[in-house]
Amino acid sequence: MISDFTKEDWSAVYRAAKDEYNTYCTEDLNLDMSRGKPSSVQLDVTEGLLSTLTTCEDCYGEEGDYRNYGILNGIPEARRLFAELFEVAPENVVVGGNSSLNMMYDTIVTAMLFGVPGSVRPWCREGKVRWLCPAPGYDRHFSICESLGIEMIPIEMKEDGPDMDKIEAICAEHNCVKGMWCVPKYSNPEGKTYSDEVVRRLAKMKAAPDFRIYWDNAYIVHDLTDTSDKLLNLYDECVKAGNPNRALMFTSTSKISFPGAGVAAMAASKANIKALNAVKTYQTIGPDKLNQLRHVRYFKDKQGIIDHMKRHAEHLRPQFEIALKEMNEQLAPDGYATWTVPNGGYFLSVDLTDGCAKRVEELMSKAGVKITPAGASFPYHLDPRDRNLRIAPTYPPMDELKICIKLLCVCVKLATAEHYLK
Repeated sequence: MISDFTKEDWSAVYRAAKDEYNTYCTEDLNLDMSRGKPSSVQLDVTEGLLSTLTTCEDCYGEEGDYRNYGILNGIPEARRLFAELFEVAPENVVVGGNSSLNMMYDTIVTAMLFGVPGSVRPWCREGKVRWLCPAPGYDRHFSICESLGIEMIPIEMKEDGPDMDKIEAICAEHNCVKGMWCVPKYSNPEGKTYSDEVVRRLAKMKAAPDFRIYWDNAYIVHDLTDTSDKLLNLYDECVKAGNPNRALMFTSTSKISFPGAGVAAMAASKANIKALNAVKTYQTIGPDKLNQLRHVRYFKDKQGIIDHMKRHAEHLRPQFEIALKEMNEQLAPDGYATWTVPNGGYFLSVDLTDGCAKRVEELMSKAGVKITPAGASFPYHLDPRDRNLRIAPTYPPMDELKICIKLLCVCVKLATAEHYLK
């Protein structure tokens, strides 16, 4: 193990890794492993969606001609489909455009300008607005808070979800804490799923009357194995605890159909939906109903989506297996790093020796491979230990992925050797 290495051992590791690294630097690489995007092969899985609506007659549904304006909360067929996924009633579902991130941003901006049910005043008129941010987490969540001047409070992720003792203590004491980010199933980037106890404690804990949990269930059906993680229904638990307005649950088909042309949805209480609609009527005359109808006709129901996702998993599993095999062979025996092995999702979360993550990113970049910036998975891009890397093995073609992971292992060894030789 590296804890037993002598200075001579580290010198030998450094020389070997440096020689191998220099070889990669001569290969003029230009590869990208920075985002959790579906590959072209995965996108081809949903080709049939493109021909679902082919004539004008195909564009009619339960509410009439879907080529026209209207139907603010989405077509009833799509609301029922997402209600199945969320496990709530259709009247608690709003179906929108292609981006759940867009829906989350809009709901926060609306709260900043107008407040939410339970608010004394709009959030922008509070002296301070603070937000709980389980970390490592999704960088785009943190960017929303940063762009709106919302102060972020990092929360450590435990094996079964965020540190609930800390969350309960903060929320009980500070009414200025208005929200919390959660990726509760196959979390980004660690692939963890919140336990039943964590979900129940989030639902019933003491918090400000206008406190909201942004439940970004992005990987709701994104299993890599036949054993799907089970997640308790947050909305049901909030209703049981007498806090029906606390949960705002989001998902989309971004990694089910097409990221740039999918469908997003939110599940919430009727009071939350009514308050948001009061503002949304000034914002839009309705979503893209044809795209909603296209998805309903193609997938039909929840089981249709689950069957479709099994085809995705067939392409994704080999990608993850390549990454894990190389890291197990090159990094695991001597303890250069630890990482998660998730049952689903899109990422591997890799923890290095403290102080090495930024150096690995720098080495990868100089050799021609782009990875997610070190620290991106933490509020304000500040990883207090500079050790975590989010690895996204889904996008590169297989041959390119092999190069990326082999180079990653070389860079980890080189950066770790440099660290200890200092």
